[in-house]
Amino acid sequence: MKYKFRYYLTIILIVNGSILNAQVAKLDAKSSYQDDTRNERIAKTYPIIDQLYKEFALKNHFPGYAFGIVVDGQLVYKGSGGYANLEEKIPATSASMFRIASMSKSFTALAILKLRDEGKLQLDDAVEKYIPALKGQGLTKDAPVITIRHLMTHSAGFPEDNPWGDRQLADTEDELNALIKKQLSLSNTAGLEYEYSNLGFTMLGYIIHKVSGMTYDTYITKNILVPLQMQGTTYEYTTVPKNLFANGYRYINDQWRKEQPLKNGIYGAMGGMITSIDMFSKYVAMHEGAWPARDAAETFPIKRSSIREMHQPARFIGIKTTKKYASEKRLAATNSYTYGLNWLMDEYNRKSIAHSGGLPGFGSNWRFFPDYGVGVILFANVTYAPTSKINLIVLDTLIQLAQLKPRPIKVSNILIERQKQLANIITNWNTGTPIFAENFFEDYPIEELKNSANAIFTKVGNIIKMNTMIPENQLRGYCIIDCAKGKIKLSFTLTPENPALIQEYHLAIVD
Repeated sequence: MKYKFRYYLTIILIVNGSILNAQVAKLDAKSSYQDDTRNERIAKTYPIIDQLYKEFALKNHFPGYAFGIVVDGQLVYKGSGGYANLEEKIPATSASMFRIASMSKSFTALAILKLRDEGKLQLDDAVEKYIPALKGQGLTKDAPVITIRHLMTHSAGFPEDNPWGDRQLADTEDELNALIKKQLSLSNTAGLEYEYSNLGFTMLGYIIHKVSGMTYDTYITKNILVPLQMQGTTYEYTTVPKNLFANGYRYINDQWRKEQPLKNGIYGAMGGMITSIDMFSKYVAMHEGAWPARDAAETFPIKRSSIREMHQPARFIGIKTTKKYASEKRLAATNSYTYGLNWLMDEYNRKSIAHSGGLPGFGSNWRFFPDYGVGVILFANVTYAPTSKINLIVLDTLIQLAQLKPRPIKVSNILIERQKQLANIITNWNTGTPIFAENFFEDYPIEELKNSANAIFTKVGNIIKMNTMIPENQLRGYCIIDCAKGKIKLSFTLTPENPALIQEYHLAIVD
């Protein structure tokens, strides 16, 4: 469906001079996407994206907002509007420090994975090993013990607790333990259902302290924030310079009411982080940089494989059919929770990773498409600002207008080798070449192969050119073959043997 831009009448050509930054990631994009003009096409979308955010912020009564676009691990564009501090008329900028609420959860999950990688805990450890007061607690007598994995995927059986949890940020570890000792009220049996739980992630923060000997915020700062050069990110609002801190507001009766920020406590593990677009973009860059899987040396504070593990669906949430993109085309998507993140696949087979945050005074969201190397961040300082919807619209707009394609899979040497060998066989099926698995001629009798090939080449003529192999993975792919009177598609799959042999084969005329 074509995009309609009737509402983009005001276009700003350059905002904050940030278009100049679009060239930073060009070399990486060329090598990864085999697309020399990719970043230039992306840069052309910035004025439209800026207008989308501006109009959305106005419509939804954002006192102030800031956003960033991260491409191939670089903050290539950023913008802002309104005020971080209405009382003193301090403008919101990419350096303004917003409380990002539940976007904090992925840092807590990342810390747990780092401790797991170091052999200090296991995801299937019983939580009672670290919080003895939880022992024996379950909705039913046959309920399994609650594990760390249950906490990380919102499937421990705790009730959804956003309004209550939002007001607990300043609680201490002693208060958390006292709550658990009084016996918790559960809504589900552990391991059976997804239900969003701030309490569960608060327990993860406590486990980080028990295992590492450092409070969760100290551990995350030392092991994640500092290595990523996000030192200014904090959990305690009183440490943020006043001219940088974004006050939170609630919009009531056509006016903004300032919200009193809460001090940091154990519940900050689920929603207390305070950061800026400039700093958080480095975290998004790390997540983008975990893709694709490769042999290069590790450069992040946690293994790339563990970061990619965070991007896999772990607990099914549901099917969404009500969202829409900017073009008004409907979005049907399947939605799951991972470890501290949300996984979504839309009807166009595009996977995206995200998380939102909402607290009294704040709303935020970040989302990125691993296969496209693009991500967006939006912070706003009004209660529960609906930031997720606009970020989906922005990303779809960017992908569509820049005509982006997913990162191609690098073709393996064995696929190329088998393609060349097949090219010498498929017209006459001389079986002397030992490239076929033991099942092949049982599944594809030689006479059938010869008759099929003869019928195809009679219609399309002799082979003119064998085009590049298009891999679906390292052991399966296809290529298009140009012939004198048409085109044919050759596809095949290899075995797990070493060397890998051909186990499945198809040859068909391209309509």
